[in-house]
Amino acid sequence: MRIRLGYELTYNFTGPTPMIVMLNTHYTRVAHLERPDHMITTPPVPVQGYRDSFGNWCNRLVAPAGSLKLTTDSVIWDDGQPDPVDLTAVQHAVQDLPADTLQFLLGSRYCETDVLSAEAWRLFADTPTGWARVQAICDFVHKHITFGYEHSRPTRTAAEAYAEKRGVCRDYAHLAVAFCRCMNIPARYCTGYISDIGLPPPYDPGDFAAWMEVYLGGRWHVFDPRNNVRRIGRVLIAQGRDAADVPLTHTFGPNTLTSFRVWTDEIPA
Repeated sequence: MRIRLGYELTYNFTGPTPMIVMLNTHYTRVAHLERPDHMITTPPVPVQGYRDSFGNWCNRLVAPAGSLKLTTDSVIWDDGQPDPVDLTAVQHAVQDLPADTLQFLLGSRYCETDVLSAEAWRLFADTPTGWARVQAICDFVHKHITFGYEHSRPTRTAAEAYAEKRGVCRDYAHLAVAFCRCMNIPARYCTGYISDIGLPPPYDPGDFAAWMEVYLGGRWHVFDPRNNVRRIGRVLIAQGRDAADVPLTHTFGPNTLTSFRVWTDEIPA
């Protein structure tokens, strides 16, 4: 299927302000784009692209004083299938893990494995290893946290989400990532587009989403503790240890987000 995807974000700045913007489709999906999803700025400003240490594509710019609009509009091809399932995917012993996965076993800014380790083992020690254990973690997190945009807080950590029992998709992802790492399963935080394709209406306004990938059976697999269902039309933007590594926009000065639109819509055949 073909999916139209894009965004339009408008900010207001009190003065010239450096920004890092991470909104391009991940390099693993770029070949599926019908046209590049270049970021357009209004007014036009110089933009410099680079890759971060995780391979994500980033743009840096200096926003002028006043209003700045960031937008893109593209079309991506998708196989139209839900996120894959592999119930046979096994959990690796730590000593057998590839070296490049080991950083995703460690605690990070928003995923305090040291704080949550004892609780994770209390909750999940008796679950089967591998896919079933990760699904048990997602089931628990999905039920434990109450979703609501009014509960959003950019500084909330996984341990705080566990204690407060509320949050948004990033909080679900942080807590599930932290629990997986506590159970010696490499887990990384992901951001991107997620569609409502295949779901019954009515649909919520478009938004970016957070989920996680875990390393089982020799490869990375998608899990979504917020929705806890396999979705169609998921498009990765960036992945890292947690949200501190992959903010959609990072501004080095005061600003106000004045409008926000995101779309991920199936194009009829």
